Amino acid sequence: MLHCNRQFTITSQGENMSVGILALVALVPLMLALVLMVGLRWPATKAMPVAWLSCVIGGIAVWQLPASYIAALTLQGLVTAIGILIIVFGAIIILYTLQYSGGMETIQYGFQNITRDRRIQVLIIGYMFAAFIEGAAGFGTPAALAAPLLLSLGFPPLCAVVMCLVFNSFPVTFGAVGTPVVLGFSYLTGLVDEAVQVAAPGVNFTSMEGFNQLVTQWATLMHLPMIFILPIFMLGFMTRYFGKNRKWSEGFAAWKFCIFSAVAFSVPYLLTAWLVGPEFPSLIGGLVGLGIVVFGAKKNFCMPKKSWDFGPSSEWDKEWTGLVSADNSGEFKAHMSQLRAWAPYILIGLILVVTRIPSLGLKGILAGVSIPFTDILGFESVDASIKYLYLPGTIPFALVAILTIFLHRMPAAKAVIAWKEAISKMKSPAIALFFSVSIVSIFKGSGIVDAALNPNNYPSMPLALAEAVSGLAGQTWPMFASFVGGLGSFITGSNTVSDLLFAEFQWGVASSLGLPHQIIIAAQGVGGAMGNMICIHNIVAVCAVAGLSGREGAILKRTALPFLIYGLVVGIMVYLMSFVFLPGVF
Repeated sequence: MLHCNRQFTITSQGENMSVGILALVALVPLMLALVLMVGLRWPATKAMPVAWLSCVIGGIAVWQLPASYIAALTLQGLVTAIGILIIVFGAIIILYTLQYSGGMETIQYGFQNITRDRRIQVLIIGYMFAAFIEGAAGFGTPAALAAPLLLSLGFPPLCAVVMCLVFNSFPVTFGAVGTPVVLGFSYLTGLVDEAVQVAAPGVNFTSMEGFNQLVTQWATLMHLPMIFILPIFMLGFMTRYFGKNRKWSEGFAAWKFCIFSAVAFSVPYLLTAWLVGPEFPSLIGGLVGLGIVVFGAKKNFCMPKKSWDFGPSSEWDKEWTGLVSADNSGEFKAHMSQLRAWAPYILIGLILVVTRIPSLGLKGILAGVSIPFTDILGFESVDASIKYLYLPGTIPFALVAILTIFLHRMPAAKAVIAWKEAISKMKSPAIALFFSVSIVSIFKGSGIVDAALNPNNYPSMPLALAEAVSGLAGQTWPMFASFVGGLGSFITGSNTVSDLLFAEFQWGVASSLGLPHQIIIAAQGVGGAMGNMICIHNIVAVCAVAGLSGREGAILKRTALPFLIYGLVVGIMVYLMSFVFLPGVF
């Protein structure tokens, strides 16, 4: 992975070309992907190769990067994409194993005893269960697990995917036991130490750990309004665009249970963030919230008066469905006990927690085993590796899929069918991810500090975009800071990488404009989280699991509105924190 340790400000770093022109060139691959997938409805398998080619042309013609260096970055992207595909395959094999073992139908039967209301089911699975998985694993795992579970309960595949992608937002800042904060902001250590030494204005932290704690606290407050707003809005969105009567009001009718769910999640989420740190807010919030919400649903607490369901699948829009069928007949039977049916998910959660907490020791062991690719095509700065034991696709997904054969006493023939079907689903996401992740590598590698490779010392393509936006925004930057984080996730597919890419830039903007560093950096982390709902990598991956490969544009079109609303609300919060609250506090 390439990183650039230069500190960027809102001025252009290039000598021969303005940052505005650089930003326009960098924007071309992104706009091509959007126009082709959303406007022309091209599948990602066709759109992403075209976007990659435009990125290659921009890198060679404008950034003047050597063609061989571009080739090395592309190969680096291919290696990274293999790691993502391992996660996708693991999620798919879990789904098919449970379907053929009878475990999935048993889970469906169990949900009937909790509630048949689809609005409540999506809050339990897409909101709470996914938040717990995000807190433990991250890396796009929640949507890949939760969406097929919703699909199996009778949700239209397109609806299941959209809901899970959008809900996988506020937990992401603290996903994978705090990795986006702890690792994502690690490049700021020197700048934080310098600010402490010179006692810069507004500095009320004494170390990097203290700075991260402040960022964690402010980030939770930025997320808080949307933790309450998002479930109400998305239930209305679901009933409006996927309901038989196409009414927002049918979703809004469950507002009491939405508020109950938000409180059940946000209280442990906030307490953990403010008292413990960035590692466990999403994990604890999701786990505690899940238990409270399931208990409340069973007791009919705050439940809507009338249950709501999708119309008959025969009346669904053809765009909603894919290769994996959804059974919305509502009639299921148990093939085993609920405990045995849920055992694979319980094992997944336990293994993720045990292997992601550094102090337990397994994280270092698993992460230390990899297939390295160093000095690709002879370029010392271009490296990649596949940490095949640390990737969730192998441990726990594939491991648990194998264990499920014995736990659910599956016939060998059914297990073979499950694995064959899972493998057959990998072609389309592989093509799309190979090209989209290669674009990411070129984007990041374009800003390398090397006169032979980057003769004009231009900033990387994402940084050129960010500098152009910040130059236009000026003192209104707090309204836009989170969108830069979202841009990073949209491009790279990772909140952590977005933070690594843009944290120093955000710090530089805050310094130039006299804004509180901890607030702007928190906005970066929050933006990286909300960007997960429009991230092409995540969309391609979850489409593969839900059998919707080729429908990426349709999904992106539907997740764009929640993303914009999220960014607007966060922008208002950041602006108030920067100019109203903090001046009177510090």
